[in-house]
Amino acid sequence: MNRPQVVSRDEWLAARKELLVKEKELFRALDGLNADRRRLPMTRVDKDYRFTGPDGEVALLDLFDGRGQLVLQHFMFDPSWDTGCRSCTAMADDLSDGARAHLASRDTAFAAVSRAPYPKLAAYKQTRGWTFPWYSSHGSDFNYDFDVSLDPATGPNRYNFRSGEELTAAGQGWLIDYVGEQPGVSAFLREGEEVFHTYATYGRGVEVMMHAYRLLDITARGRHEDWEEPKGRVAAPRESDPGFTS
Repeated sequence: MNRPQVVSRDEWLAARKELLVKEKELFRALDGLNADRRRLPMTRVDKDYRFTGPDGEVALLDLFDGRGQLVLQHFMFDPSWDTGCRSCTAMADDLSDGARAHLASRDTAFAAVSRAPYPKLAAYKQTRGWTFPWYSSHGSDFNYDFDVSLDPATGPNRYNFRSGEELTAAGQGWLIDYVGEQPGVSAFLREGEEVFHTYATYGRGVEVMMHAYRLLDITARGRHEDWEEPKGRVAAPRESDPGFTS
């Protein structure tokens, strides 16, 4: 891997200040984008989705844990698998109890949902040492309705807000006949007993959960895309992994 050029401190400072101008432009643009997200219209969730958790069957409203907002990870875990997707695992690893406490202090809950039966989720959760709520949507339409489980037999495949023609135009025509799981993150709002879907992101957008990536992005070697994980560790996701598409 190529390393950065070695220069004097004054030359480094000049280059760093030039980059800082671009960073500030990006931050201002991001502030505007976040404001646009908050103004995004929302859609009412009318279907009575049911999930299975440690205490049995629950409704979508229960995932809020009494709070006004819910951030939900659509965790890739096919019913036939015994372990979760490595990219989704990396995202979940970045979710500490402290992060959830900060969300809770701002009236926001977090939960993950996967299509695998709950006993598989519970077993994998135990091996990872996770404490966040994780529910199974096995047997429901939830994953299909939110475009994270794809199967042409249930209707035309859509992913990352693209129809079949749009997927083909974007070089992702393979998704048209794809059967399986893809990652995503959704946000929900509740008003009394009503639940609204306010935001969803797929593909590269799921990196919103990957705080370690943000730290790697400020290092000289970046995300180490050509680096191999030591044996015994869950491999870090690569941009070439399923779902990590633009």
